Amino acid sequence: MDSFFTKAQIIEKMTAFPVIPVFYHPDVETARNVLSACYRGGVRCFEFTNRGPEAESVFSALYPFVRENFPDLALGIGTIYNVPQAEIFIRMGADFLVQPVTTEDVADYCKIHQRVWIPGAMTLNEIYQAYLLGADVVKVFPGNLLGPEYIKAIRGPLPHVKMMVTGGVEPTVESLKAWFDAGVVSVGMGSQLFSSTALASKSWNEIERNCHTLIQYASTRLT
Repeated sequence: MDSFFTKAQIIEKMTAFPVIPVFYHPDVETARNVLSACYRGGVRCFEFTNRGPEAESVFSALYPFVRENFPDLALGIGTIYNVPQAEIFIRMGADFLVQPVTTEDVADYCKIHQRVWIPGAMTLNEIYQAYLLGADVVKVFPGNLLGPEYIKAIRGPLPHVKMMVTGGVEPTVESLKAWFDAGVVSVGMGSQLFSSTALASKSWNEIERNCHTLIQYASTRLT
């Protein structure tokens, strides 16, 4: 399937709405409710992760739901290791692709299909190699072990590389400020944004409020 957005449009969304939920759930209805709450809260890029046997079936239902109801939302797929996995989800329409690692074959596949490619890396050498392979944004992970000061240090020799961070990003203005001040263009947030109690009690409004607070801060900071 052709990309719904251009690569430039997706990068613009990731920069303008730099809080990106990272989420997996085996139930389609729950995934729809969480995504809808995030959208109402101001999210415009959402990463659904390939972390369970139901990922394909849930994504296949989620993508047309997004295109019909939230046409300005970019829906990507995460936790992709190889080309066969990339092929499955790009065929279903995934707007961008996130890897926990960096592999050249997936990089090439994303180039061919004009998809934003966000590989995972940690060290200076890994980040630079991902950039050389054509990474649109490099996912620096795990943030909880590295910290904002690490990003500041990396930005010294690599000021031209767009970086996002996942892991260790708290759902607070203070946490976002530290990471953005360090130089990331966006942050990925998983379990910190979706508490188990909120999911169990179906507190979609709580998720919406959390997203609204964070997106509002990020948007205000950019203006």
